[in-house]
Amino acid sequence: MWPSILIAIYCVCLIGASLFGGWLPFLVRLTHTRMQLMMSFVGGFMLGVAILHLLPHAVVQTGSLDYAAWSCVLGLLTMFLTIRVFNVHQHGPVAEPDTAEEEHDHLHDHAHHDCRHPAQRPGGADHRFSWLGLFLGLAVHSLIDGVAVAASVVAAVDHGGTLGLLGVGTFLAVLFHKPLDSLSITSVMAVGDWSVRARHAANVAFSLICPAGALLFYFGTRELGTAQHIAVGCALGFAAGVFLCISLADILPEIQFHHHDRVKLTAALLVGVALSFAIGLFEPEHAHSHQAPSSAQHDHDHTHDH
Repeated sequence: MWPSILIAIYCVCLIGASLFGGWLPFLVRLTHTRMQLMMSFVGGFMLGVAILHLLPHAVVQTGSLDYAAWSCVLGLLTMFLTIRVFNVHQHGPVAEPDTAEEEHDHLHDHAHHDCRHPAQRPGGADHRFSWLGLFLGLAVHSLIDGVAVAASVVAAVDHGGTLGLLGVGTFLAVLFHKPLDSLSITSVMAVGDWSVRARHAANVAFSLICPAGALLFYFGTRELGTAQHIAVGCALGFAAGVFLCISLADILPEIQFHHHDRVKLTAALLVGVALSFAIGLFEPEHAHSHQAPSSAQHDHDHTHDH
């Protein structure tokens, strides 16, 4: 009963975070430096969660390093191709640089690396419907995020997770990243001169996708019986690959192009990694043990017997 309630709570929080990201430009002034600091922190946190939490739990759940590794590779390639096809994760609202010097560095960096933000694209009227590709790509990513959250909760239940700390690492990684996704969508829509009502509607629709993935996975895997552990483990490995791709191939490369504020950005990155490590201190010791759940271990041993 508790896992169902906890997933419902996580879903409500994720909806709120997504809506907040879409509304952020209306609430506060988002400078270039603030966006970069947010992205650096989130990139470090997702990197830590992928390696320190998702991958170890995937190995434990499946009872097989091969299953976890192949799932991770599949997740990484899926996310890479999603970014390539839909050109997603173009983080950057309509923001003003903090200083004239920062604006010069920002434009210089972009001239060399062609890393344009949505608000800086020329010919906004010609890109009125460009947000649709971004929306579809991030929708696929959000479904995977929801699966990762639900799989982490199920895995924590299997290994005696402490009340209130079930899958918290994955949940926080998604929670911190979700506002950046919705912010990207509404920012691109703003460049395309879409009305505020249309942006709010798209923001609400996007906010429901991640919880839908979580609920579908949680209730769907309950019907798998003894195969549930394999499904959960593979989902965790897949999510680890997705997180690694977003962190290493999308967020962090964009940040390293900016030579200004490198000390601040590096500090934010390290804080994110440190937080992901600290969360692991609250997990039960056997959550990272090499002993798989009994049913998964039995299936794995049975496969090797044949």
